[in-house]
Amino acid sequence: MEAFNIIDLKKLYVPKPFSHKGDNGKLMIVGGSVLFHAASLWALKIASRIVDMVFYSSVDSNNEIVQKEKEEFREGIIVPRDKIGHYMEEADAILIGPGLPREDGIEKGDEDTKELTEKFLKAYPNKKWVVDGGSLQVINPEILPTSSIITPHHKEFEVLKSRIQNSEFRIKIQNSKTEEQVKMFANEFHCVVLLKGEVDIVSDGKLTVMVHGGNAGMTKGGTGDVLAGLVSSLYCKNDAFISACAASYINKKAGESLFEKVGYYFNSSDLVEEIPVIMKNLILKEK
Repeated sequence: MEAFNIIDLKKLYVPKPFSHKGDNGKLMIVGGSVLFHAASLWALKIASRIVDMVFYSSVDSNNEIVQKEKEEFREGIIVPRDKIGHYMEEADAILIGPGLPREDGIEKGDEDTKELTEKFLKAYPNKKWVVDGGSLQVINPEILPTSSIITPHHKEFEVLKSRIQNSEFRIKIQNSKTEEQVKMFANEFHCVVLLKGEVDIVSDGKLTVMVHGGNAGMTKGGTGDVLAGLVSSLYCKNDAFISACAASYINKKAGESLFEKVGYYFNSSDLVEEIPVIMKNLILKEK
């Protein structure tokens, strides 16, 4: 195992001086529910600062909230679920899951998360997928498209492992150390795993990186959704492994920067505001 090397930030895509609208990334976000309306909005807010276009698709009540925020969300399109196909084709990457309800949390107006997630993953297997939140809690890992990025916390990772259909592999992975589990899972399902925690573990099945940093202020609701939005935004124009590693590192550095200013007393909105500052200082200076 090795720590993330800041030199790798040089590999990240930076918009060209004479690029045009759309050249620097188009992201589709599918998330949110009647109960969890804020989660997908955190992903939306950070993505709108990084990529050129965000296509946002949620339940009607969330779409109405975003519509009211058009003053901030100028570079985006609200997409009803029944019109989503065209925009999925156009998007460079797709984030699904933040705020989607678990099986026991579906309210009137929500769609079934497992059915919704599997339908889209099967319909667009060649897209760049980032799977997060509610989607991770209901799917079987075998359905993950090649080169997906998954962003589970430890409980979600436990659920995913319990759904592995190959019983021999399921037992083998459960009896391994956490770092090895992440590597084995990524290798078996041809994906990148970003296991969130005090120390994030990122693996593509060959390379495994430990990302240290952050603080207890980042345990607040929404910070994982901000990370998912950051990962998927970077994935629009970069490969999966560097996107996951860089997003983890940048997110933790933003938390550390906020701690220097206000201690533990910051929230997800503060993190959204701080991340672009960190990216400017780390990425543009590194270039």
